[in-house]
Amino acid sequence: MRLLLLGLLGAGLAACGDEVVSPPPGADTTLVILPRSVLIVVGDSAQLAGVVSTPAGDTLDAAVTFATRDPAVVSATADGLVRGVSLGATWVVADALGRFDSVFVTVSTSVALPALRLLTNQVVEPVYLAQAPGESDRLFVVEQGGRIRILRNDVLLARPFIDLTTVVTPPPLGERGLLSMAFHPEYAQNGFFYASYTDTQGDTRIVRYRVSATNPDSADPATASLVLGVDQPYANHNGGLVLFGPDGMLYVGLGDGGSGGDPENRAQNLDSLLGKLLRLDVDAGTPYAIPADNPFVGTAGARPEIWAYGLRNPWRFSFDRATGDLYIADVGQSEMEEVNTRPASSPGGENYGWRIMEGLACYLPPNCSPAGLTLPVTVYGHAEGCAVTGGHVYRGTALPILTGRYLYADYCAGWVRSFTFYKGSAVDPVDWSTELRPGSAVTSFGEDNAGELYIMTASGSLYRIVPQVANTAK
Repeated sequence: MRLLLLGLLGAGLAACGDEVVSPPPGADTTLVILPRSVLIVVGDSAQLAGVVSTPAGDTLDAAVTFATRDPAVVSATADGLVRGVSLGATWVVADALGRFDSVFVTVSTSVALPALRLLTNQVVEPVYLAQAPGESDRLFVVEQGGRIRILRNDVLLARPFIDLTTVVTPPPLGERGLLSMAFHPEYAQNGFFYASYTDTQGDTRIVRYRVSATNPDSADPATASLVLGVDQPYANHNGGLVLFGPDGMLYVGLGDGGSGGDPENRAQNLDSLLGKLLRLDVDAGTPYAIPADNPFVGTAGARPEIWAYGLRNPWRFSFDRATGDLYIADVGQSEMEEVNTRPASSPGGENYGWRIMEGLACYLPPNCSPAGLTLPVTVYGHAEGCAVTGGHVYRGTALPILTGRYLYADYCAGWVRSFTFYKGSAVDPVDWSTELRPGSAVTSFGEDNAGELYIMTASGSLYRIVPQVANTAK
């Protein structure tokens, strides 16, 4: 029997509650099948598990019974062992304590696992990748030193799209420099794109530029229009990502301002933009307007730009293009790295805990309480890495085995992992270190318009995640 790369069930069970208790009579229980999706080869098997839990998250010791809707495609034992019988797809259902759940099981002749394809190693300290709306042949790669480069059909052009080296922080860069870019959703009509960088004084600048009217491969620094400026008290924890959300608003990630331990407690203070995720309407005002539904509009002493707070250094965040759910990878202090996830239905206003908490641990005891905080859905300690690099939920078509999974990495260790966000929890964790080995100094992921993903390293390597040629199971 081979279990394909679909989830570590033990870790998934723990994510749904550590304490196992006997089911109380009439409990309002929930049944969840793990993994949430299954892709197997004809003749191979996978083990499903049913998790019954209370609204408090406690796991119940209850019998779960499985059955298949189409035994000609997938066989299923009562305890959840499923086997691929013939090509096709069907539902496997489970019931426990009068609760029901189902997962879709697909049977194929082969299962493509992910691999890395090197596109170029000639970019200099790449830190971000973007693609203009509606395009398929060009990728734009941000170099930390101040240039944005173009790959056309995977060939690196010699001339940069724009060169901002004279306005960004000079070397040594550390955590500063040109940190990201974002194309306006109406880029094809207005030619606007936005850059986030630290200037020659080390302060954050969000600046709008316009592409040349005569050359689509060129933009002029003279078209600069300042959107937002934020003074940085220290040289680190700048955040640095600008990203348009599904709602058309510009989201800006800012770290707590640096040093160590947020000495001025900026992340928890709503009168500071540092340690926050901001949400701006760049179409309704000059240089921007405050969205009327931002959570702190009208709150005395709070900056109305704030969407969420309590962040240490949200270097990379992303939206699931299929669901609109938000994922924030927040770099930790000395012990713990974390990924925070909120559903698209959230009205904002979350407090992600820093510097009260570092991950799931108290950072400032004894005055530490998680009450009212939005805790991360997954964490890892510094025995496993040093700084989380956030990625994306895979929504491409080349690798069905990754569909719906959020991929992220560690800057130092160089591993790549994933999980599925389901009903408020991170389930089906998978370590892809065997298949995806970019090496250390993983600076960022990228996503193109087709939903395919990219990984880049500070050494100058840019990879696309592609299917392996050979069928492999694990």
